[in-house]
Amino acid sequence: MTSEKIVDGIWWTGVNVYTNDLFEGIWPIPYGVSINSYIVKGDKVALIDLVKAGGGGSSENIIDQLASIGVAMKDISYIILNHLEPDHTGFVAHIRELCPTAEILTSERGVPLVEAFYGLKERVRAVKDGEELDLGGGKVLQFFYAPNVHWPETMVTYEKSTKVLFPCDAFGSFGALKGCIFDDTISDDDRHFFENETLRYYANIVATFSTSVINAIKKLGGLDIKVIAPSHGLIWRKDPKRIIDEYIRYAGYMSDYAEPEITVIWGSMYGNTETIMRAALRGIAKEGVKVAIHKVPETDASWVLASAWQSAGLVIAMPTYEYTIFPPVDYVLELMKLKHFWHKKVLRIGSYGWVGGAQKHFAEKTEKMFWDHIGPLEYQGAPKAADLEKAEQLGQELAREVKAIPAKRKRGAGGEG
Repeated sequence: MTSEKIVDGIWWTGVNVYTNDLFEGIWPIPYGVSINSYIVKGDKVALIDLVKAGGGGSSENIIDQLASIGVAMKDISYIILNHLEPDHTGFVAHIRELCPTAEILTSERGVPLVEAFYGLKERVRAVKDGEELDLGGGKVLQFFYAPNVHWPETMVTYEKSTKVLFPCDAFGSFGALKGCIFDDTISDDDRHFFENETLRYYANIVATFSTSVINAIKKLGGLDIKVIAPSHGLIWRKDPKRIIDEYIRYAGYMSDYAEPEITVIWGSMYGNTETIMRAALRGIAKEGVKVAIHKVPETDASWVLASAWQSAGLVIAMPTYEYTIFPPVDYVLELMKLKHFWHKKVLRIGSYGWVGGAQKHFAEKTEKMFWDHIGPLEYQGAPKAADLEKAEQLGQELAREVKAIPAKRKRGAGGEG
């Protein structure tokens, strides 16, 4: 891919990555992911964020990318690392060999990570929170610390003359760029795609740090931002406020109920839990509440989390397995606990064989998650007529409570019309 101009003196120099590897070793990316890096050119040249080495990344073609805009590697004066996660820094040791006089700039907490990951100590400097760097030619970079969005060393970079914000992982998404890098050049179908992949990215990567997201947005609230250029996903130049508002909404789901929707997460060994789950769905259907249904382990947790983060209501349907929670559901619950899936209205239903145990462990696991529990409903063996009737009643009760929650999503946002 070639460099693309964003505004005068600023170019995108990133790459699309397609791989069967899991993002962060956990999350599937069947649609790929972009890794965006940027050149800011005044009298001096700054390269903002990098890519991991190898794998078809711009580590192989960055020389040609830069040459297309009249920049040689020796011209780079500063390498700015907003965030030290290796998908944004994996090429730093090699690029230092290509531009040995360049100074690496990062946050105070980032400096020791540069040494820890890449063994680099010379010409590595910490910038202060709020510090400015004059590149000449009218280009001035300003740095702001944004700790725990989503690593403690994270900072963002702002170019003052063009009002471009480089927030690294904040405001990002999964999904490779489809020939267009800007929010105003994509089709409606692609807009829908990236909205869904932005939600999945947030639920998978950022959700734990929602309080830090809100703090960072408040901190940057005084900036006049014309363009948001994240390190994954689209560059927002037409309506940067849209992605900011989306992140505010997503972050708010941790401290309050989410949208008036229900996500059903279920697993069944021999069909008995599936039968009771279908009865609960009949009750939900009576209230006309939107439902997303995910069977585990067939559905990867990545998509389950995206749906559940946006839903105020959950149905957790699973049997007892060896005195405890059915393991595929337990894995999802562990992720929810880790990533602060708080303030949900939850119905847990399921069967057991010779003895129960799942409900006891479920209650212990979710004790500090601020969940409002409806039910539970457990039964031995196959569900009886009374169990099915009760499940339908509980499903309807859950749906009524969820319906009473006001919607926070604007029409057309989050991939829904």
